[in-house]
Amino acid sequence: MFAFLFHSKNMTEKEIQDLRRQYTKSTLSVKNVSKDPFKQFEKWFTEVMNSGFFEPNAMTVATATRAGKPSARVVLLKGFDERGFVFYTNYKSKKGNELEENPFASLLFFWDKLERQVRIEGRIEKVSEQESTDYFNTRPYKSRVGAWASKQSSVIENRSVIVSEFLKYMMKFRTHVPLPPVWGGYRLVPDSFEFWQGRPNRLHDRIRYTLSKKIWKIERLAP
Repeated sequence: MFAFLFHSKNMTEKEIQDLRRQYTKSTLSVKNVSKDPFKQFEKWFTEVMNSGFFEPNAMTVATATRAGKPSARVVLLKGFDERGFVFYTNYKSKKGNELEENPFASLLFFWDKLERQVRIEGRIEKVSEQESTDYFNTRPYKSRVGAWASKQSSVIENRSVIVSEFLKYMMKFRTHVPLPPVWGGYRLVPDSFEFWQGRPNRLHDRIRYTLSKKIWKIERLAP
């Protein structure tokens, strides 16, 4: 019995180790990227939007405590322009608390159908209250109520706790749901972009932009 369990575990590990594929869909070079990383991102994001992804704007946001202990989670990109990349959350959540301690973060987009990744690093700032309000008001009614009901990242005894809070705020805000005081947007202001294109034999293309004196320097990195 024990030998069987041990054998099964090894087989599972081997199956995982054997998961691999060749990347052959596209190429990337310093010569063919835009000189502006925001325009390069917009080009790729437009292609993503046209490629049938379930959540094309899903991205991993990595933060760290003051002591440097990291954490990461997937959130949804809700806007970008030359000022940076915007997402919304509860300011008292784990990521909110970490950004209060250490206002730097990293974003990661992974688009497997196109064999692409984008990494973006920079400092974090809160968007204006008006921007947060404008976006909050576009959300479905029950999503707005949910923002009031959830003390995000806090420990709760069971699901009935959050359901009870949700029903309480539905009764309180029957029509207009105001912006919660602890909820709003963050903007990551980039100082570094990396565009990654999968290539055969793990010889991937990696093009990095780094900002120096308001000028974007473009370099190729080893895969």
